[in-house]
Amino acid sequence: MKLLLPSFISAAIDDDGFLFRGLHWLEGDEDVLLVLWKMWVEVRRAVVAPVLRFVTFSCMIMSVMLVLEFVWMGAVSLGVKLLRRRPEKRYKWEVFKEQDEDVELGTLVYPMVLVQIPMFNEKEVYKLSIGAACGLEWPPDRIIIQVLDDSTDPIIKALVELECKAWASKGRNINYEVRNNRKGYKAGALREGMGYSYVNQCDFVAIFDADFQPDPNFLLRAMPFLVNNPKIALVQARWDFVNIDECLMTRIQKMSLDYHFKVEQEAGSSAFAFFGFNGTAGIWRIAAINEVGGWKDRTTVEDMDLAVRASLKGWEFLYVGDLKVKSELPCNFKTYRHQQHRWTCGPANLFRKMAKDIVKAKEVSLWKKFYMVYSFFFVRKIISPIVTFFLYSVVIPASVMVPEVSIPTWVVVYIPTTISLLNAIRNPRSIHLMPLWILFENVMSMHRMKSMMIGLFEVGSVNEWVVTEKLGDALNANPEIHLLEKPPNKFRERLNFSELGFAVFLLFAASYDLAFGLNLYCIYIFLQAIAFLVVGFGMVGKHVSNS
Repeated sequence: MKLLLPSFISAAIDDDGFLFRGLHWLEGDEDVLLVLWKMWVEVRRAVVAPVLRFVTFSCMIMSVMLVLEFVWMGAVSLGVKLLRRRPEKRYKWEVFKEQDEDVELGTLVYPMVLVQIPMFNEKEVYKLSIGAACGLEWPPDRIIIQVLDDSTDPIIKALVELECKAWASKGRNINYEVRNNRKGYKAGALREGMGYSYVNQCDFVAIFDADFQPDPNFLLRAMPFLVNNPKIALVQARWDFVNIDECLMTRIQKMSLDYHFKVEQEAGSSAFAFFGFNGTAGIWRIAAINEVGGWKDRTTVEDMDLAVRASLKGWEFLYVGDLKVKSELPCNFKTYRHQQHRWTCGPANLFRKMAKDIVKAKEVSLWKKFYMVYSFFFVRKIISPIVTFFLYSVVIPASVMVPEVSIPTWVVVYIPTTISLLNAIRNPRSIHLMPLWILFENVMSMHRMKSMMIGLFEVGSVNEWVVTEKLGDALNANPEIHLLEKPPNKFRERLNFSELGFAVFLLFAASYDLAFGLNLYCIYIFLQAIAFLVVGFGMVGKHVSNS
């Protein structure tokens, strides 16, 4: 049965008839298909195209904001390197020397330091972290080790307590502290830890997560900055990683974290004396913590919360890039995804809670306020996940099916190339992994955008806290449980349905562009679809069996 074309869509045949001509091999239903196609054309022109144009224009603006942020931060960090503005040159730094001529002083020249190690069921790494803390080169009578154990496994708690007793028998001033609940998670543990009477002896507190292993000279190198510069509240060290080559996912993580430390933290420290505390591998002045109200558990980034509040009181922070502390990267994808949810959701939620406080603060300059609100929070924590996901995984694939919308070449090619190159120059040894880094980061941007929205609008799993699983020496000690780049045995356990669902959309868009498009976007879209499929089928990272 032949159908007549409605008059209101007949005018569109010349512009979009190419697709219908592509279906000439169908017989009998040509008119039905053509009618459906013309109806889609009208809806596309009246509704889809205007919406996509608006989203595209918004992404273009956000892309410019993002690339300018990358260029500016990169220029600042590069300037610091070229001018050799080492922290020791910008701030007073002197080696501690015991006063041998004055017997009464002796080791009193060294300030009292509290070392906190918060942990939760850390069976694989508790010995490493406690041993590293107890091995710090500092007078034994001037340091207190505090293990804050929130473990729920009684066996692990017994092991940790036994380890603390073993070090106490060797003369270390170590205290094993537990709570009867996990209220506030890490922030709650740190807050309660600061309430013990013996903490009143201390002027500074060094914090190390359970998988962090500081070198013996850590305090000797970091403490002079705090002792000789009373305005500094925090000295942050750089993270180093013991399992970079564990799998491809850990190598990609290192590339992202290298940019964070080498560029973002360095630039923030050098230009504004402000950056987000990384939650570990840092030393705080206890007076600064007390002045701003101590640890708060209102978000999942208690470290950043404390840093922002301290900065608004006029305290300065210092990042020491050549002071490194060993740690572990998550090598399981779902563990990594939980970590990224916390790292993305928390800052967005904190921005929601503190934006007004930053604007109203009286003890910081207008320039610093602008940096904190616009650069630190808005561009990096809000804009970045939005534009990365929508532009590269939604707008570009959707545009191939909506010819009324065109994306300028500078948005599709020049801006991502610039951002990639700025990252690549910080990772010259990993430059061959840049294409994989881009594809993987685009996959993760879907989760980061969702987490950012949850935090910004304070809904759903905004306060979700899943402790990052650590393996420590387990894989080296038991190589038989090593399943290199292989997923769990149960097929359902390995599936990530959100990635698989999005891969279907990308495959359709790439196939459409290959068959009927006028550009070569299909090459990129097919590659991105493969990346979503690889992650969707659980073929990324490692899995360690429970047996």
